[in-house]
Amino acid sequence: MDAFDRELTALLPRLRRFAHALARTTADADDLAQSAVERMLRARDQWQPGTRFDAWAFRVMRNLWIDTVRANTRLARRSAPEAEGLLVGEDPREQLEARSELAALMRALEQLPDEQREVIALVTIEGLGYADAAAVLELPIGTVSSRMLRGRQALLKLLG
Repeated sequence: MDAFDRELTALLPRLRRFAHALARTTADADDLAQSAVERMLRARDQWQPGTRFDAWAFRVMRNLWIDTVRANTRLARRSAPEAEGLLVGEDPREQLEARSELAALMRALEQLPDEQREVIALVTIEGLGYADAAAVLELPIGTVSSRMLRGRQALLKLLG
């Protein structure tokens, strides 16, 4: 083993402790320590014998941690956590069922006589009160009520 390997081997426990201080979680600290050692091994020619190996190694690890935090921050700005991603959009089944039911209702509504369809459209679809619908249609309120009742009964029969 050369001086670099001896220095690195002796420093591993301290590097791991420093990684824990930076990362705060065991998994992230282990990943950081491993990545830092890999980076140091690739850059071994940059260390100069006679200089403080620990200072150089800690600087390599700290710079790697800063890069990791920056990358994670950029990633967090671009993407949502998986749990939130699963909530994006809507379950289409409810809308498809509603559309299907609406289509069936519209087909049934088309089969009603004009006078019943008008009353149901004004009261049920447009939300007018019986008195307002009677005013629009220029009919007595009793006529609107009876057409509404007959129209609802016919719709229920048509819709099964």
